[in-house]
Amino acid sequence: MMATKMITVTLHADDPIARAGLSGLLRGQPEIEVLERPVQGVGRRSVAVILADRVDDDAAVMLRRLVRGESREAVLVAGKLHERELLSAVACGVRTFVWRHQATAESLAKAVRSAARGDSEVPSDLLNRLLVQLGRHGSGASSVPMVTGLSDREVQVLRFVADGLENRQIAGKLSYSERTVKNILHGLMTRMQLRNRAHAVAFALREGYL
Repeated sequence: MMATKMITVTLHADDPIARAGLSGLLRGQPEIEVLERPVQGVGRRSVAVILADRVDDDAAVMLRRLVRGESREAVLVAGKLHERELLSAVACGVRTFVWRHQATAESLAKAVRSAARGDSEVPSDLLNRLLVQLGRHGSGASSVPMVTGLSDREVQVLRFVADGLENRQIAGKLSYSERTVKNILHGLMTRMQLRNRAHAVAFALREGYL
């Protein structure tokens, strides 16, 4: 029988006591190996677990360095997270979130495994608030889009939107014209009843495209 490949976890928290608490929750979990100190170059099955009360500028820099700079998957354990902070974290490349007050050995291990697979996981209450705020129409009508699926082109464009790129930059990345990118986004938002770019990112997160 082939041995199970371990998931290496590095812990990132300003408070050493908080970091020790995360370590205690994750140690002993099947398939998970916790490193004592944050290190670079620990392999593709490495997940960074970051504890941050808020996603301020310093936290965003760290998230961007870990996820974008080091190509790591990440789990963000957050104390408080407003909708704008969620979008900031998503723009940094984070796709898996756990509320600090809900963090248990089981929930953290589940989040780490999800991140290692490249899946996304967002607390339902936070995602629901995001969708309500960004998708509410002035008429009060329901803004929940009907799911009919996204094309590969639409998913590619949305991933770059989540990274914070403008249409011109997305066009350069995909070798499209800027008009093509605009048309893709307009068609997607019209079909899915999405109000703006932030709402489109939230929808893609909820449906598992990001």
